[in-house]
Amino acid sequence: MKDWKRWLPGAVISIGLIAAILYFVDLNETLNAIRHANYVMLGSALTIGFVWMGVRAQVWRTLLRDRASFNDVFWTVGEGYLLNNILPFRLGEFGRAFLLSRKSDMKFLEILPTIVIERVMDLGYSAVILLAALPFVVGAEGAGRIGTIVGVIVLIGFVLLYVLARSNKWALNIFHKLSSRWPSLQKMGGSFLESFFAGLSVLTDGWLFLRFIFWMTLNWALAIVAYYFIIRAFFPDTQVIWAMFGLGAAAFGGAIPSLPGAVGTFEGAFGGALVLLTGNESVSFAAALTGRLYNYINSGVIGGIGLIREGQTISGIYEQLKNLRTRQGEPAG
Repeated sequence: MKDWKRWLPGAVISIGLIAAILYFVDLNETLNAIRHANYVMLGSALTIGFVWMGVRAQVWRTLLRDRASFNDVFWTVGEGYLLNNILPFRLGEFGRAFLLSRKSDMKFLEILPTIVIERVMDLGYSAVILLAALPFVVGAEGAGRIGTIVGVIVLIGFVLLYVLARSNKWALNIFHKLSSRWPSLQKMGGSFLESFFAGLSVLTDGWLFLRFIFWMTLNWALAIVAYYFIIRAFFPDTQVIWAMFGLGAAAFGGAIPSLPGAVGTFEGAFGGALVLLTGNESVSFAAALTGRLYNYINSGVIGGIGLIREGQTISGIYEQLKNLRTRQGEPAG
């Protein structure tokens, strides 16, 4: 890849975290923990993972205002997660916008903003879940205060998005004035912002917003249950608050620059959260590896079937995405 400077920081972080994890854990103990895990719990978590994918498809379809069929959205969600696990720079997000644009009457720039909104809301939910668990886990005097401060910041972010949705014409006018010297930027950026603001309108449509919040809340609730079963498979005295803390940490770990699929950062964040709870590095690493495996199984099965149904290959999609980025003025990498 030509633009190696873009992926080098993430690679360094991932490799560094992997090295640190391997230094502190006893691999024999980790393997022993996997052999003696509660497989009923693990099977339950795997089943919930597939249900989670279906609900996630409904979350996205709601943002799309039901303009694409559930069937198309479901397979595209799986394809996007599969691509994210393999391709750099979270190209799976662009990939699912690109793939869905070929299955529906929606354009790429109409679909992409809905993914941005979905991810912003994901960040908010993960922050709320993590902060709700933090005071119970840490037990520090200032933890509740810190959680309140960060929670207020997240709330302010949502309010700003709402204001932006209500005042999008003003924001568009400002953008057009500032970008008037660069016609290509004005054309491309203006088109994206118009689509983005159209997607933000979900925040101002009461019934649509309630539907979106319902499906998003159900989606995260299922994730908490799945994480609970994964953790309990290794730690029988697991509490729901542990699942909330582990899920919140894993979500933020996945946002850190890394190799594709959050390699290293996911294990470091999720495993590290469990170490804080249990004090056992090796068994915590076993749980984190299981969470990693489940991510691959869920996205691999659904995404793989979706790609096969459509006659697509990962390498072919990667080339198409590079061409798409080039046409929109970005370096092909």
